[in-house]
Amino acid sequence: MRMLLAVPVLAVLLGCGSAELSRREAENDIRKDYPVQVSVTVPESASAIKGSPEHAKLVALQEAVASPGYFIVARTPEGDRERFIFKPGSAAPKSMHLTAKGYELPAAEAEFVRALGIEKRGAEARVTYQIRLAHPTAFFGLFQTLHPGVRPGETKDRHASYRREGRDWVLRETDETLKKAQ
Repeated sequence: MRMLLAVPVLAVLLGCGSAELSRREAENDIRKDYPVQVSVTVPESASAIKGSPEHAKLVALQEAVASPGYFIVARTPEGDRERFIFKPGSAAPKSMHLTAKGYELPAAEAEFVRALGIEKRGAEARVTYQIRLAHPTAFFGLFQTLHPGVRPGETKDRHASYRREGRDWVLRETDETLKKAQ
């Protein structure tokens, strides 16, 4: 009789091992990596063909950073191109730091909203989730200069990949390129 009771209990325990990745589990895993810092990068030096959209962006960037005194901008013609050199000015913000891509300023945060869906493929799963642009800083206007039309509160989809290891689903990576907010 005991052996007959052990069979259903064993079947239930093994069934738990084949549980699918739940939305709640995915949200809890992914939420740990948020919020992330959204930054605006001002290059040390950049050039563009005169009259091109890239040139117009550099001119707009120059106007946005030079008038408050954040940067001093030197413009040098190079044939059909123009080079812009950005140097920190007297009013350069303390929160600015130099990276390989240029001077980085915090513009906002992106926070986790929710998981939208889970696609399972055998021992792998892909979770589509949503993030929201939140907590704009004083430099958010500068961010909008480079990314026209972006508004606080907007959402964007991201993806996370999971791999089944034994009975557990393990978060392997996300396509988030931003760093955890400090």
